[in-house]
Amino acid sequence: MRLHFSPSMRSITVSSSNGFIDFMKIKVAARHISYRTLFHTILVLAFLLPFVFILTAVVTLEGVNDCSSLDCFGRTWGPRLLGRVDASKQRLVSEFYKVFNQVSTEEIPDGLKLPDSFSQLVSEMKDNRHDAKTFAFILKAMMERFEKEIRESKYAELMNKHFAASSIPKGIHCLSLRLTDEYSSNVHARNQLPPPELLPLLSDNTYQHFILSTDNILAASVVVNSAVQSSLSPGKIVFHVITDKKTYAGMHSWFALNPVYPATVEVKGTHHFDYLTRDNVPVLEAVENQEGIRNYYHGNHNIVGTNHTNTTPRAFASKLLVRSPKYISLLNHLRMYIPQLFPKLDKVVFLDDDVVIQRDLSPLWDVDLDGKVNGAVETCKGDDEWVMSKRFKIYFNFSHPLVATHLDPNECAWAYGMNIFDLRVWRESNITETYHWWLRENLKSTLTLWRLGTLPPALIAFRGHIHPIDPSWHMLGLGYQNKTNIENVKKAAVIHYNGQSKPWLQIGFEHLRPFWTKYVNYSNDFIRNCHILES
Repeated sequence: MRLHFSPSMRSITVSSSNGFIDFMKIKVAARHISYRTLFHTILVLAFLLPFVFILTAVVTLEGVNDCSSLDCFGRTWGPRLLGRVDASKQRLVSEFYKVFNQVSTEEIPDGLKLPDSFSQLVSEMKDNRHDAKTFAFILKAMMERFEKEIRESKYAELMNKHFAASSIPKGIHCLSLRLTDEYSSNVHARNQLPPPELLPLLSDNTYQHFILSTDNILAASVVVNSAVQSSLSPGKIVFHVITDKKTYAGMHSWFALNPVYPATVEVKGTHHFDYLTRDNVPVLEAVENQEGIRNYYHGNHNIVGTNHTNTTPRAFASKLLVRSPKYISLLNHLRMYIPQLFPKLDKVVFLDDDVVIQRDLSPLWDVDLDGKVNGAVETCKGDDEWVMSKRFKIYFNFSHPLVATHLDPNECAWAYGMNIFDLRVWRESNITETYHWWLRENLKSTLTLWRLGTLPPALIAFRGHIHPIDPSWHMLGLGYQNKTNIENVKKAAVIHYNGQSKPWLQIGFEHLRPFWTKYVNYSNDFIRNCHILES
């Protein structure tokens, strides 16, 4: 393609490099040509030239080498601009459709050599002159191969994310070890929590009692710090932190050496509760001793290396999520025994360790639950599929007759993470007994009643005992959804990083992490020495 200006600047000619097209000649007035006019002319030509080039290429490929440019242009594109196509071209397209339809139902021939790239495909087509059917088979095989590679890559990504989410970061492990060592060597780390003069507050129902069950010291510190800093009356806050036996010393050291005055903090290990025996928690023993359960949670042979052709990435991610070992941790089941563990308390707010409190929660103690036990945010009133569009059919296997008989697939689900419990009403109900009964039935049914986790049996146990609270109190999904609306996050009273992408993990979402890290004390010697760095 060439652009030629005459020496006198009276004409501009556009032509192809081989003389095939003499597209247009523009004559310019002999006199008084302005640079502005020339500039505009060149600008128009610059806009038209790419289209001219494309048209030239199309005409050349069609083999019309014996006609003028304008003739080819009109004959080739005129009917198309009017909505008509040459009959010969229509037949060619129809033949291609016929070949593709035929190939779609046939098996790919064995030994078919596949190119590795588009350029290699074009090169082989030129060299080998394949017929249309062979070309269609090659195209089909290449697409199937690429689809398989993409699916395998996606599943590998999900598996790696599962391992990352289930692991303990080195910095958090270091923090626990150093604080445990401090407990044995530093008398101040063993100070009584709370001090003796504050012990009566632990059962004083005029105070705001929070229950937190966790073995993550850093996460616990964020929950407590955020609640105290966001409260309008922090002196009325009493935190009951429950942890397991191996983490107790480190957890006690942290809150003994880093008091959150004027709030009150109690730290207890599961071994401190007389109620937590095998007689009172019979299902837990069955879960821990069942070989199949241990393999389900701790073994990956049911996931790795299997054929996922009929499984969507989302379904695969859900299967991985419920295989987290935390679901057979006693700490995860403790929420069902709060009335027995704290017999003198009337009303509490239960918090997960992956939440951040951003607003004063005092009004929650004034919420009238209307005789219900559990004040919770319902998760069936939103548009997004991951968090706020969940009903029972998402969690339960309604092909099982026991589930189909007792449950409604369209019943609304609700969320753990920030719940108001009326313990007086709970003690008069059969919620815990119902929870145990369904867990036993699930074991008898070889774990086929629901996707494993503590929420599904709780959904059944608390049926008829839920009082919906406003969603602004508890925003979910910060560990699932990268596109979470930041403005909505800022407005929520409690934000919940439920999902795999916890803010203390490297796989956490960077733009959501600051809402959590703002409550981490990075000047603390233990955090600094364990290289838990602010992101």
